[in-house]
Amino acid sequence: MPLRYEVDGNVATITIDNPPVNVFTPELHREFYHILQDFMADRSVHVGIFTGAGTRAFCAGDDIKTVRPKRTVAETVERHLYPIDRNATPEYPGWEYEVRRLVQERFKPIIGAVNGPVMGQGMIYLLQLTDIRIASPNAIFGLPEIAFGMGGASGTTRLGRQIPHVAALWLALTGEPFDAEAALRNHMINEIVAPDKLMERARKIADRIAGHPPIAVRTEMEAYYRAQDMTREQATAVAAHLYRLQRTTMDATPPLSKTKPLKSVL
Repeated sequence: MPLRYEVDGNVATITIDNPPVNVFTPELHREFYHILQDFMADRSVHVGIFTGAGTRAFCAGDDIKTVRPKRTVAETVERHLYPIDRNATPEYPGWEYEVRRLVQERFKPIIGAVNGPVMGQGMIYLLQLTDIRIASPNAIFGLPEIAFGMGGASGTTRLGRQIPHVAALWLALTGEPFDAEAALRNHMINEIVAPDKLMERARKIADRIAGHPPIAVRTEMEAYYRAQDMTREQATAVAAHLYRLQRTTMDATPPLSKTKPLKSVL
């Protein structure tokens, strides 16, 4: 299967498995959309891990060999503006747009486990879909499309929100990638770990988060992401409402978390 979705306890793992370099195709974007729907709707799953099979690439982006159908200007604009016909044959542009719309309401954490180069559309999905990231030393992060007249639109607007201004524009404008050390210096990732420890470390972090009350994790996620686009007054009000909703669903004296402290580089 080009995409694997596996649930173990309260943790789900989404693995891109499309050799040799784990590229996305229109069909994979559609499959990815439905996997994410299942992940977000399943209340027994508290945390996700997003990774790529093998070590040659986490994801090399979209498959450049996929034929792009010829369309009139009107057909192209119409396809861009309206939702995808779910019964139509997957094409470009297509389900990658639906994934972007879907993740705007994602308030369940996903850990990125980056085990090789992540480029283009893979980089966009990493920025949009992961909240904590660890990487092996061979990880490379880039948006090379600008050299071909297909700028990545700064990781579909997430790049400058997540790393320093000059680092974001370096990636976006030069097309030159960051290696793992540069990504760590610029806070694109949290840690660098040995390749054979990558999934073990990702699972340890996931288990730590999954050990907290899910509604508390949801509250933190939603307050954090919604507040980024609000005034201080609006953000404070939303945080207060979310907190109060959370507290009304829990016992007056909830049990303390039994999880052990988790070592972090932060």
